[in-house]
Amino acid sequence: MSKQIQFTQTGSPDVLHIVDVPVAAPKANEVQIQMQALGLNRAEMMYREGAYVIEPVFPATMGYEGAGVVTAIGDGVSEFKIGDKVSVIPSFMFTEYGTYGEVVNMPAHAVVKHPDNLTMEQAAASWMMFVTAYGGLIEFGKVQKGDFVVLGGATSSVGLAAIQIAKMKGATVIALSRSHAKGDVLLEKGADFVVATQEDDVSAKLWEITGGKGVNVVFDPVGGKEAAKIINAMAQDGKYIIYGALSHDDIAVPVFPILSKHLTVRGYELFEITTVPEKLAQAKKFVFDGLASGQLQPEIDKIFAFDDIADAHRYMESNAQIGKILVRL
Repeated sequence: MSKQIQFTQTGSPDVLHIVDVPVAAPKANEVQIQMQALGLNRAEMMYREGAYVIEPVFPATMGYEGAGVVTAIGDGVSEFKIGDKVSVIPSFMFTEYGTYGEVVNMPAHAVVKHPDNLTMEQAAASWMMFVTAYGGLIEFGKVQKGDFVVLGGATSSVGLAAIQIAKMKGATVIALSRSHAKGDVLLEKGADFVVATQEDDVSAKLWEITGGKGVNVVFDPVGGKEAAKIINAMAQDGKYIIYGALSHDDIAVPVFPILSKHLTVRGYELFEITTVPEKLAQAKKFVFDGLASGQLQPEIDKIFAFDDIADAHRYMESNAQIGKILVRL
């Protein structure tokens, strides 16, 4: 038996509860993991609320991220052995798998060995954010040395990961935040400039920072009406990549800058990387090497106990975090 976090109706964090469930032996191409740390994800909050891309099937569990130790392997799995320290990369639906349990079965393609220099908590905080940022900035954004890169939602775990990856490539990083309250923190985390979307003239600041050249790549989880202010300050052949909809409003897209500057505006999902074997293999290598060398370092904000999962979700809803929220088992 294993303790698992479930919910039987959508709603506030109070719908989450812990139950004992039997754990089956791993099927073919599955790995069984004794979880030691979980990383929380906004998709889980949306799923719990009934506002995600798929509807919950009750009793529902969830969880995209985590780290632990392999305790059993299914037929056809050759790259792992019992005792391996591994992490989970989001590449499945909550109706299929979930990490919110003491012992879970995961598809082998979603499991990766992590470098020995990481603690379990650091490993649980790494893969989703770095693979997401890798896909947006490297695979699709093609960030180059000398580029000006704008990062929306920069204090999130993905935003902080994106700062590190963009700096690795030699880009100038412009972090966006709603106010300047977190500006010093973002500069400490590696951003070159901070623009406050509710306090600054965003277009004017971007033109000023880039010396009139404009922004080359935008990696944004917010979107909404404010997007036009960024797009108006983009460079020739610039790329605007949106990977979320935190504003809940339709993205505002001014047509003339797109036509005259040949801009690309595209949506991006992590699954574009994690469900394509070749791209996932490249992402795993990029992130593993970066973590092993210390060039990439996970940012952990706060760690909760497994029994306090509702409090962890409430904290995620507060938007007070800078970095990854974790649950320790």
